[in-house]
Amino acid sequence: MRLPRPGFRTWLFLLLLALGGGLALLDQRPEAPPGPAPQGETGEPDYYLEDAHLTRFDAQGAPHQRLTTPRLEHTPVDDVTRLTTPHAQLRDSEGRQWLADAERGRLEDGQRLLTLEGQAVLTAPEERWRLETERLYYDSIAGHAWSDTPARLSQPPQWMRGERFDAWLDDNRARLTDNVRGHHPPDPQEDPES
Repeated sequence: MRLPRPGFRTWLFLLLLALGGGLALLDQRPEAPPGPAPQGETGEPDYYLEDAHLTRFDAQGAPHQRLTTPRLEHTPVDDVTRLTTPHAQLRDSEGRQWLADAERGRLEDGQRLLTLEGQAVLTAPEERWRLETERLYYDSIAGHAWSDTPARLSQPPQWMRGERFDAWLDDNRARLTDNVRGHHPPDPQEDPES
């Protein structure tokens, strides 16, 4: 006696059942652990902040530096905090306010050194002068700001350009050196005959 031969529908049902069982077994395998995080030259950031406001206080507890940035990230390999479009408010020893802006920035050396790069600007609103350069450094302990890239210092209507700039905020002193050129129009209130 011969058994009946299975039909097309039976074979299709058995094939789908075997395929479903195989897929169910594959789905139960543990997932492979993720690979290492991508790293650049400075390593992977250990944290980042968005819309950050940082404030540093002096020895007497008064705020003397404020930094605002839409994004900052810290990399532990080099202990550097990178800033996107930072805006800094600095106070000197006499309480005068100084403003600094750039396209990007870095906090290094235990957050003592602020480096601003890409159209860096330092202004002294009370004195109405403005410094424009490509890279600006600021040492918060010494109150020293400097640029080793060509800089333009202006206090309308006069301006000067030089290859290097130094300012000591606490001493209210600035210096422009190397290939200095400028424009100093005469004061209309001065009497040229005296």
